[in-house]
Amino acid sequence: MTSISGIGAIAITAARITAAGRTLSCRAAATLLCILSLNVTASAQGTIFLVRHAERADTVPGTTASMGADPSLSETGQARASSLAGTLKDAGIAAIFVTEFKRTQETAAPLAKALGIAPTRIAAKDTSALVARLKQTTGNALVVGHSNTVPDIVKTLGVSTPIAIADDDYDNLLLVIPGPPARLIRLHYR
Repeated sequence: MTSISGIGAIAITAARITAAGRTLSCRAAATLLCILSLNVTASAQGTIFLVRHAERADTVPGTTASMGADPSLSETGQARASSLAGTLKDAGIAAIFVTEFKRTQETAAPLAKALGIAPTRIAAKDTSALVARLKQTTGNALVVGHSNTVPDIVKTLGVSTPIAIADDDYDNLLLVIPGPPARLIRLHYR
């Protein structure tokens, strides 16, 4: 859930989007997402959508990941990646950034394919290089990171509100709207 001035709490699930306590139609929900993705600052830099990669194949629900070398996505993770593509297909994504790990690349793959965008790989530990590239990007961007990198990226983008992503949390959809001050909107997708 997130709160937006004048709208109140917003929650997104596969079945519905609610705002101000009311379930929105698909058209109203799409309109809301488009409005949220608009950047009204004078900068050409658009909204930055950030997600943690989807579920790993080496993760068993209720346990800690075994931290294999570079696991692919599980079936659940593949379904979540497809859901992300459906959620963001009309969000005006112009660039996609992933890390060197398969799980980020596979999370972004359905959206990248649908939009015809080749994702840019930037090392997971190189937050400053990623943020520099984001600041040069015209239009909206998707960043697929990790539970330990997304909070640092958000902070480096100028958001003062600290965030944490648990090891078993895969459904955060964070929007950073640049500007002074940078604004954070935290949504969830399934």
